[in-house]
Amino acid sequence: MKPRRYTLTAMLIHWAQAAVVLWLLWRGWSMIDLPKGAERTAAYGLHKSWGLVALGLIGLRVLWRWRHPAPPALIGGHEAAIARAVHHALYGLLLITPLAGVLASQFTPYALKFFGYEIPKFGWPDEALNGVFKTVHVYSAWAIAGLVGLHVAGALKHAIQRDGTLSRMLPEWLLRN
Repeated sequence: MKPRRYTLTAMLIHWAQAAVVLWLLWRGWSMIDLPKGAERTAAYGLHKSWGLVALGLIGLRVLWRWRHPAPPALIGGHEAAIARAVHHALYGLLLITPLAGVLASQFTPYALKFFGYEIPKFGWPDEALNGVFKTVHVYSAWAIAGLVGLHVAGALKHAIQRDGTLSRMLPEWLLRN
């Protein structure tokens, strides 16, 4: 019999990724208006470092899900199909978005750094390729924002209905009160 709840590890990865992605969306949108200079360079560097963390988290999440399947859904019909589609799209975009960011960085004259440590570069300065990957990065980030909105709306709906769906992704100690 499959468990009805997600594992604690799945919950931790989910909430860590949620926090990182929300911060990345905020930082990404707020840093583009910064004037060129040290503050903007630092903001971009931090955004790129945390983007690499997000890429690692989605890799970890996919590996974890492969070895630990999700518990069976408590909902059915069109609602389950929509939830599945949103989750699959989120997983895909959580992979595509940071990969596009990394690829965009590969085609600039600047090194990609992970919290100050330089990542080996395989690309070369190429404005056209940089532009293509940057465009994919931006549009997929907006798509993530939309899907996160749908995901949160669904979670709130289940919280209001008290059907047990949301509580499967929360640690039991939070649910005791």
